[in-house]
Amino acid sequence: MGKICEVCGKKTATGNKVSHSNRKTRRTWKPNIQVMLTEIEGERRRIRICTSCMKSGKVKKPAVLITEEEGD
Repeated sequence: MGKICEVCGKKTATGNKVSHSNRKTRRTWKPNIQVMLTEIEGERRRIRICTSCMKSGKVKKPAVLITEEEGD
């Protein structure tokens, strides 16, 4: 899988790094991918998602489950 957002498909971009003297060398821009617990079609899943999708609310966070041990 690697560094690809499962929601928007954002992945590593390539281009040139340009110095002050206008010399060009290849470089990469990597998206900020995080693993997040989400609720998709009623089931909880961990997906790799970029932080821009996370911030915009494109996925739903699951409800917190309270167990009996936590409630005591």
